[in-house]
Amino acid sequence: MAPARASRARAQLTIMEPPAKVGAKPGGTLARLKLQFNPATLTLGKTTEWRRTPSRMAGQSALPEFVGSGPRSLSLEVFLDATATHDNSVEQAVQQLMVACVPTSASLARKTPASPWVRFEWGTSKTTSFDGVLSNLSVNYSLFDVDGKPLRATCSLSIEEASVDPPGQNPTSGSREARRTHRVVAGDSLPLLAWREYGDATAWRAIAEANGIDDPMVLVPGTELVVPGTEDGTPEEGP
Repeated sequence: MAPARASRARAQLTIMEPPAKVGAKPGGTLARLKLQFNPATLTLGKTTEWRRTPSRMAGQSALPEFVGSGPRSLSLEVFLDATATHDNSVEQAVQQLMVACVPTSASLARKTPASPWVRFEWGTSKTTSFDGVLSNLSVNYSLFDVDGKPLRATCSLSIEEASVDPPGQNPTSGSREARRTHRVVAGDSLPLLAWREYGDATAWRAIAEANGIDDPMVLVPGTELVVPGTEDGTPEEGP
């Protein structure tokens, strides 16, 4: 008798409570969405940030200075289908994904609003499985029941890696108390910079005050920002 074939690995998305404090692991599971169909493709990306200071004496171009390593990003499409059952499963799955885009009740109670963390898991894959946050979600409904209920949908989503490493240190002094500078690149925002520096996106106000910035989402590429350390007003970690 031929040996039984191993069951096909099913991909799933786990939605978790965000960490209660900087450097902690994500909390308990809020929802687990087992995908009906495994993705046909996965797009994995990672960035590095380099700074070049123009030099009038350089023959070709200035040597790049390594600033930091960016997070991994994963993009995929989730296909939902309820044509066999004509139930509410498509909208229920979409609602689970929407939950990952808004602050959790627990984080609001702590007065540190944060959306859930998510993890994509598929069999033994390691490079595409990491703790992150849902940075983008779009849903395309393509088939409806006679009462208007969605029966098919394609959900495009992007997950950005959320580091649990200790907050960044000043590369010159090795101390968070010292100030450093950051040259703005396209796509930067103060909450993103605060997350990279302190592990806390809500600490962006300290950077805004140090630089006289009114709008944390609008930064001009090429601008040199002062990034204060904890002694300059950055909130300390909670107990």
